[in-house]
Amino acid sequence: MAPSAVAAGDAPELVRVLAADGTLAPTPAAEPYLEIVDSLADAELEGFYRDMFISRAFDLQATNLQRQGQLALWPPSFGQEAAQVGSARAARAQDHLFPSYREHVVATIRGVDAVDIIRVMRGLTHGGWDPSDPKNGNTHIYTLVLGSQTLHATGLAMGLVFDGRCGSGDPSRDEAVIVYYGDGATSQGDVHEAMVFAASYQTPEVFFLQNNQWAISVPVATQSRAPLYRRAAGYGIPSIPVDGNDVLASYAVTRVALDEARAGGGPRAIEAMTYRMGAHTTSDDPTKYRTSKEEDSWALRDPIARMRVYLRGRGASDGFFADVEAEGSAFAEDARVRTMALGGIPTEIMFDHVYSEPHPLIDEQKAWLADYEASFEQGAS
Repeated sequence: MAPSAVAAGDAPELVRVLAADGTLAPTPAAEPYLEIVDSLADAELEGFYRDMFISRAFDLQATNLQRQGQLALWPPSFGQEAAQVGSARAARAQDHLFPSYREHVVATIRGVDAVDIIRVMRGLTHGGWDPSDPKNGNTHIYTLVLGSQTLHATGLAMGLVFDGRCGSGDPSRDEAVIVYYGDGATSQGDVHEAMVFAASYQTPEVFFLQNNQWAISVPVATQSRAPLYRRAAGYGIPSIPVDGNDVLASYAVTRVALDEARAGGGPRAIEAMTYRMGAHTTSDDPTKYRTSKEEDSWALRDPIARMRVYLRGRGASDGFFADVEAEGSAFAEDARVRTMALGGIPTEIMFDHVYSEPHPLIDEQKAWLADYEASFEQGAS
């Protein structure tokens, strides 16, 4: 395993509530968060499991759809469900979420239609959904430009400070921002610039780093000789490493960080130690750069299996797990059916918005393409 991953994984500051085998075994760093964990009702705990299971079913379905030629690309979230579910469930309704391009369950938890994510990866839209539409839960659109979303998030968070929409002492109205990015993005200047402004303006913001150990084929150790969570401290931003495969730890740490940021305490940073069990995207082959032994070692820490054991220990019934499995299958099948009904994209829209005003060259090119395609239909070619 990469040196920086070992360092962060063994750090005394690491917050972990559930051991890899699903037993309750909090680390010393988790002690301040146990009251939050203990306050979770059975329905909430079971909801975490349901979110993770359904998300994985959808993710596997979308991967299959890409392999069958229905999507141009798919970035799997397989293995990172606990980090995403815990953090998303910790956010309040008024908070703003900025994903990168792998936070599928974050988006759907907030209300985004899963097929809107599909439409992005099918090439039917540049955005997918309207962040200003209340049904999408203040979820901003995906970005494939590494780290750029941290600047967008910090800009909005600065606006919250200027407009007095945080730090009022009223948690029902104060707002916060959480931005997701990966270990590869930490090498981008955008992330560091965002942290400079976040620290300077004391934004109500949480930087949520999902360290899945690989920036495509580059291991974390190549990017950083020290644990990544220490970087934020260089900007005066409190930073906490958490076991990203432990949904309880992810939830509790993010909830506290968001509450502190929302109340005017300034930005916070979280490094969720997790693992990308699948490929970086469906255009990637991880067997070229990592070993099956490494993958097997992380499979033993699977977030869904861990939570399943914990819930069984609390008395969750076989019926509950059967119902969740049925929900996951139905969700995935619905996504497949609606994806197959999407159709293609009209070719003429490629000419839209090239210029702000009508342009004769664009009109000429559009007419030429229409004539060319019509020639095939008429059998002239």
